[in-house]
Amino acid sequence: MVGATVIRWRPVVFVLALLVAVGVVGTLFVDVAPQAVEAEARDLEFTTPEDVGVSSERLKRLDAGMQAMVDDGKLAGVATMLARHGKVVFTDAAGKLDIAKDAPVELDSIFRIYSMTKPVVGVAMMMLYEEGKYQLNDPVSKFIPGFADLEVYTGEGSDGMMETEPLARGRRITMRDLMKHTAGLGYVLNPRHPVTRAFQQTAVLDANASLQTMVDKIVKVPLIAQPQTTWAYSSSVDVQGYLVEHLSGQPLADFLQEQIFRPLGMVDTAFYVPVSKKDRVASIHAPTREGGLRPTYEGRGALRTEPPAGPSGGGGLYGTAPDYIRFAQMLLNGGELNGVRLLSPRSIELMASDHLTEEEKSGYRRPGQTWGLNFSVVTDAAASGEAWSNGSFYWLGIAGTWFWVDPEEDLVFVGMIQANGPAINEVQQLSRSLVYQAVVGD
Repeated sequence: MVGATVIRWRPVVFVLALLVAVGVVGTLFVDVAPQAVEAEARDLEFTTPEDVGVSSERLKRLDAGMQAMVDDGKLAGVATMLARHGKVVFTDAAGKLDIAKDAPVELDSIFRIYSMTKPVVGVAMMMLYEEGKYQLNDPVSKFIPGFADLEVYTGEGSDGMMETEPLARGRRITMRDLMKHTAGLGYVLNPRHPVTRAFQQTAVLDANASLQTMVDKIVKVPLIAQPQTTWAYSSSVDVQGYLVEHLSGQPLADFLQEQIFRPLGMVDTAFYVPVSKKDRVASIHAPTREGGLRPTYEGRGALRTEPPAGPSGGGGLYGTAPDYIRFAQMLLNGGELNGVRLLSPRSIELMASDHLTEEEKSGYRRPGQTWGLNFSVVTDAAASGEAWSNGSFYWLGIAGTWFWVDPEEDLVFVGMIQANGPAINEVQQLSRSLVYQAVVGD
């Protein structure tokens, strides 16, 4: 698949034998900087697939499936990891960081994880919830007064200007609404909507401005709907980022680093990539009309090498597969990883519960799924058309990174790509079918 600096686990027995031979059990890297190896080796435990009810023979299909996505020109590169019963049983890296260059994707390659930032900020919010800093049903206006007087978009007048109405009597945006996308806030993903255009024109989500500035702008833009009437993917997690700062008294980046990344050993996750690491970053690739791929270096493809003034809680993080699988394993473990506890099991259960009313579910059109607190939650696997279990929860990033946690099967999966187009959905669905066909025992 890729260069010789990454060993893929097929079969895992071979890798374990090699690691025992060199005296480094617990890592899958060769010729990687010692600091990265040591950081990753401390917390990740590896085993053979059969030890945890997974078929190594069937895992070859997952390996081949990811390779085929690269060989067919649908993806430039991909890195994946699978763990069951708390132990990693599969790692893989295929393709290139950039098709215009020769550097291969490796397991510790760095990706823009975009909206996979949202679950991380959700954990930060729940940590503050456990400290008694707020209640889920508290009005956001308790902490951001401008949320008490928001206007709601109702249409456009003959002059092309937005028409609005006040919040309905008795309606108030709650902290829970921010975490389940029912606040009615706008976003930047639908450029045809007048509220989206207002977001763009006023540069609400400007990484070069403070989160206080972001909040000051956001309260001046109308909501797209009355609160608690529909699910609408939104800027609410960026507001959560501000609230983490407000409630903790720390900058968002510092809180995440000190309270989540450092304790979990997430050594390469941050809101920027230091210049010393930029050669490890994958480029975003878009499909061409001719059926190929081209790297993009502007817009979403731009690389931030300095800390942003206003880190995006909704989509600003960079990270690696080994880092994020630590985070995902912590979630599966009920808030704990290798003796470090961030949250109680009950808080994780609360996050992964169905929080949408029947009215609100009209806006969430993923069959067999609902929304928890900063996660999508599977409530009817059969209706979803996929093999994961009821109670699984997950999310993804706009450039294709994805992960899921399956408590019933006691497994977590992380996939990292940088893409644009139909290959994103294809590789994510393919990974799930190929993971579950390899799970053959308890």
